[in-house]
Amino acid sequence: MSDDVSETVARSLRGHEQSASFVVVANRLPVDRVQMPDGSTAWRTSPGGLVTALEPVLRKLGGAWIGWSGAPDEELDPFDLDGVQLVPIPIFDQEVGEYYEGFSNATLWPLYHDVIATPEFHREWWDSYVAVNRRFAEYAAVIAEKDGVVWVQDYQLQLVPQMLRELRPDLRIGFFLHVPFPPAELFTQLPWRRRILEGLLGADIVGFQTTGAAQNFVRLVRQRVGSKTHRDTIYLENGRTVTAKAFPISIDSVYFENLARKPSTQARADEIRASLGNPKFVLLGVDRLDYTKGMPQRLRAFGELAQQGILDPADAVFVQVAPPSRERVDQYRRLRDEIDRIVGRINGDVGRIGQPPITYLHSSYPREEMAALYRAADVMVVTPLRDGMNLVAKEYVACRYEDTGALVLSEFAGASAELKQAYLVNPYDINGMKATMLKAISDPPKEKAKRMRAMRRQVMEHDVDKWAQGFLEDLETVLEPHGKRTRPVD
Repeated sequence: MSDDVSETVARSLRGHEQSASFVVVANRLPVDRVQMPDGSTAWRTSPGGLVTALEPVLRKLGGAWIGWSGAPDEELDPFDLDGVQLVPIPIFDQEVGEYYEGFSNATLWPLYHDVIATPEFHREWWDSYVAVNRRFAEYAAVIAEKDGVVWVQDYQLQLVPQMLRELRPDLRIGFFLHVPFPPAELFTQLPWRRRILEGLLGADIVGFQTTGAAQNFVRLVRQRVGSKTHRDTIYLENGRTVTAKAFPISIDSVYFENLARKPSTQARADEIRASLGNPKFVLLGVDRLDYTKGMPQRLRAFGELAQQGILDPADAVFVQVAPPSRERVDQYRRLRDEIDRIVGRINGDVGRIGQPPITYLHSSYPREEMAALYRAADVMVVTPLRDGMNLVAKEYVACRYEDTGALVLSEFAGASAELKQAYLVNPYDINGMKATMLKAISDPPKEKAKRMRAMRRQVMEHDVDKWAQGFLEDLETVLEPHGKRTRPVD
């Protein structure tokens, strides 16, 4: 055990001899704890796209995944699951409030999402963020083999690359940001802006969802750190180069299409439409309950169409699925109350007995049910106010194997750069959203099929495996420090 790691890390990993040539570092482990019928608990793989993408790589390379179990004050020994080495990292109760709910989700999250909500800046939150990031870096420093590859994930761990670089300069380090990266006008509000930039510069490759986000980062490094840059390359004073570029994340496209093709999925889709009264058109929204997702705006737009008599609730209904999210945070509790009021008012104003225009489902559903909902929906409405990518849009497209259906998509979702044939909309423009919804409903089937065919080609060809492979291949070609690369002209 290295002398450079803290007692917490030393205690957690004492007696653990395994190391790995490929290490993923993420806020959460790729598993969920489940209650078994006999009362015991077990672990099962989480359904997220990141897990789906990286699991095969981890198995092939003998990899490890470092992350939090999700329970505060829990110190667990490393364990293997389905050929993947899982290394739980403890996060203590106070840190959950300060590092996770505080700095990560009440400071960085709103700041990186165009300040839709006002970020809070608290020094004690920052101190906790630094401490937890250092713990993640120390775990990775112990677990990674010599000259190994470490891939750090997302906004909760932006200091890890530089901390890990200081502990293990032999490693190749990648970082991927799943959320947007803001322009200078917003990012510079952050009191610790330079520390974040320097933390990310510890990586060899910093990946973003869009080219615009990568350009924001390069511009800020040039302005705030003073490093020379040329296009997507940053030149550091110590001779290292850092690449910042877009790697748009995707989904397991074939999996979703195969799920959609199952007879049981179509039968469930038919049941869903029947339970809604077999309307001519079903519109669907699927979003984690978050103020960045634009749910109030889209529900108001649909509600006005119904209230003005443009859409008849007998002909068109809206289903909104909104799984719970961060319910200990005040902003999220207020959002839930707002959605409840909007849905209640619209259903009360224009609904009929047994025919509510909006069906609101505040719970999570398995993938099989989601695929059935995608098959049941004539129009998918994805209208975030700001989103790094939005994989729901891609899941819907993958499930429309007959080239039917229509996708209404926010211009401010990263997915809009790839799904250009969607019905693009400014979610802040309620009248524009109403017009776009109507067009998605009323366009001829031939026009919808043409759009869907093009989007399906994009989603099927650029799946999550291609995303992971592209990033890791670039990381493998990184030159050693002081490698012979042309430096920019002064």
